Amino acid sequence: MKKQIIALLAVLALVAAACGGDDSDSEATTTTTVAATTTTTVVEEMMDETVVDVAVNNGFETLVTAVQAAGLVDTLSGDGPFTVFAPTDEAFAALPPGMLEGVLADTDALTAILTYHVVPGKVLAADVVGLSSATSVQGDDIAIEVVDGGVVLNGTTNVTATDVEASNGVVHVIDSVLLPPSLSSPAAEEPMLPGLIETAEAAGTFNTLLAALDAAGLREALNSGALGKLTIFAPTDEAFEALPEGTLDGLLADTTALTGVLTYHVVTGEVLAADVVGLDAATTLANADISIAVVDGGVVLNDSANVVTTDIMTSGGIIHVIDAVLIPPSS
Repeated sequence: MKKQIIALLAVLALVAAACGGDDSDSEATTTTTVAATTTTTVVEEMMDETVVDVAVNNGFETLVTAVQAAGLVDTLSGDGPFTVFAPTDEAFAALPPGMLEGVLADTDALTAILTYHVVPGKVLAADVVGLSSATSVQGDDIAIEVVDGGVVLNGTTNVTATDVEASNGVVHVIDSVLLPPSLSSPAAEEPMLPGLIETAEAAGTFNTLLAALDAAGLREALNSGALGKLTIFAPTDEAFEALPEGTLDGLLADTTALTGVLTYHVVTGEVLAADVVGLDAATTLANADISIAVVDGGVVLNDSANVVTTDIMTSGGIIHVIDAVLIPPSS
């Protein structure tokens, strides 16, 4: 981007020199020659940068780390052309706790997410606004709409800077990470089970939990498959109603606290009831432990929440139903 500004200044200098008063011809010629040479050099330098170089030179540190971890540097440094929707470091930092680390450890999921940000060909901003969708290299479509004069992807992601040109394509900057829909679809050879969220919706007893996930921006993250298989201890609507007066409203108004509470109900991996009874604790996505005890043949979490239904199987993992909301120790 800095080089584009330098190039623009050089062009302005060229125009100014060409239009400047009645100075001597030799002086004008010298100024014009220097300006033209500077412009050509800067533009050539810009066009020597691949889309990867643009990311490196403009501070997209997390994106570059992810591209390196997925082994995509050579691919994205190839001839292309590519159109890259590049999430900022802040966009990656806004992912749910543990998600980035989980994705970086899963090359297949990481590759799917990164290639979902790449569209074949060179699609400039003027072209993007005329589209309703674009098919990514990963294979899934990215929805495109113009809202209040700005471009929005998949209904939530804003394009904040456009047309950063490279030798093998163009980069557009976005303010959140795009998650491909197909990551939540089970493999063709697996039973066609509904996802975690679809299962919760179908049950009809987790409306408050689903509303809380929406308020915290966690629905897509938990349902995308990017975190791998998950085990969710899901409080019922009655469990939320039993919270002290004002607690739920306070959480819904405090995204950070709400995210902490919700991720405290999620454990990575598939933990069946038979596995749970053999544990005395489990570490959650909130990086805090849930205590587990067997009392009168039933499983009790944190000495307060009873597991009332177990082993609800989904394509994204397992749901165990609990009768109280778990509050992390730091809350």
